[in-house]
Amino acid sequence: MISKTDLPDTIPVFPLPGALLLPRSRLPLHLFEPRYLAMLDDVLKTSSRLVGMVQPYDTPGGSGKLHAIGCAGKVTAFSETEDGRYMITLSGASRFRITEEVEGFTAYRRCNVSWQGFDRDLGPTEKDTSFDREKFMAALGRYLVDQGLSTDWESLGEAEDELLINSLSMLCPFEPEDKQALLEAPSLTTRRETLMTLIEFALRGGSGEEVMQ
Repeated sequence: MISKTDLPDTIPVFPLPGALLLPRSRLPLHLFEPRYLAMLDDVLKTSSRLVGMVQPYDTPGGSGKLHAIGCAGKVTAFSETEDGRYMITLSGASRFRITEEVEGFTAYRRCNVSWQGFDRDLGPTEKDTSFDREKFMAALGRYLVDQGLSTDWESLGEAEDELLINSLSMLCPFEPEDKQALLEAPSLTTRRETLMTLIEFALRGGSGEEVMQ
């Protein structure tokens, strides 16, 4: 468990469209670009071992502008392949807000960040007291069939609210801007409501028609 005093003011960031990391969740990553192999090498030398996952804006010309809010994860597992690539696991620690990008001599990007406003990320597992699980699972089932996806229903049924909602937020094939909305949700309840809206939107073909109650 990371405490607030362990959070550094500057972290390396990994801009990856559609890759969502949430607090208390795990994200497997495959690193092969030289700049990110160098980033991992440097991160493993720090006490916090934190990498900031952040969504880049989809802007013409590839300006590389980043969303202001991302989520930092601690490297908790890594293994090297025979051809020099790395498989790593990030364990979500806390969201952050970028204050400025650091100009420096590293091949990868680094940012000064603020951790203010995300205290609940370092706390205990969140509960969603107004969660209608039966209705949600029914909509999820229709969505997975519609998307041609399969899942382990037994594991989903046994998962706690936070694990269920966060895992689906990370795994479902939503657009990067939708993933960003899930990341920025201030509470688990808000994230679940956003997730349900995205599922219902997909089920009606992404149109603006009213959802049938």
